Amino acid sequence: MLVAADRLPPADLHAATVAAFADYLAGPFRMTLEQFPSFIARQGVDLARSRVAIAGGAIAAFAFACPRPEVGRWRLAAMGALPAARGSGAAPALLDDFVARAHAEGLARAELECFAANERALRLYRGRGFEVVAALNGCKLPHDAAAQAPAGEPPDDVRVVDRAHALAWLAAADQRIEWLPYPNSARCMAAQSRPLSFWQRGSAQLVFSVVDGTPAQIHSLVDLEPALQDAETLAFAVAAAHPGVFAPPILRDDLGGAALRRAGLVPDDLGQVLMAREL
Repeated sequence: MLVAADRLPPADLHAATVAAFADYLAGPFRMTLEQFPSFIARQGVDLARSRVAIAGGAIAAFAFACPRPEVGRWRLAAMGALPAARGSGAAPALLDDFVARAHAEGLARAELECFAANERALRLYRGRGFEVVAALNGCKLPHDAAAQAPAGEPPDDVRVVDRAHALAWLAAADQRIEWLPYPNSARCMAAQSRPLSFWQRGSAQLVFSVVDGTPAQIHSLVDLEPALQDAETLAFAVAAAHPGVFAPPILRDDLGGAALRRAGLVPDDLGQVLMAREL
């Protein structure tokens, strides 16, 4: 039986999410119940449009939906099955339901992100017509490279912009770029709980956060020009100002990720793929 996720207690959804991702490729979810609403917000999840598979009176699997009407798509924000429900058919049923409901709402496409090493999930998605649109990579600045980076503030031609201006820039980029990954988008940035900084130069914008005691994290790097020259300047600037900076595997190389490697960051072994299908 499939039910809308908003009909279930948040504590049950949280417990199911943590259990389903206990063996996650990127490491187990260490998310408290208090942090769960922030996770839902960052992922753009609409619980009324999300579905949960119930078996034996308990949650067996879930599919969290992130409608993206601004770009004419639905995104599968997260899908997981509890260990005892794997192989039961719950996940394929949820995926079929997700695709059917997105189509019924008049959306043109569905999208999702998946770890490239998650062969079981990739087989399921490909079997339902999803194809890889782009690789999503992460990277980090090695300690020896950080030691060589000149310290200091951003160069004069890097502008620090305010939140409203930066989000408007990203929203416009989302309309201009056909497959801007949701984790780089204005909606995702607007829901971030970490304190964000926004830098711009020419055709590019960088979003990153700095929290005491942790490395600086890049959340979005987008350049509207394919040469990525302005993105490269921003990459050098953030590496110089914040040694140890890293980016999770959410960046397309052709939109800005390649510029980070030019600035000395090295690729992360654990990459993702952005997948999509027509509805």
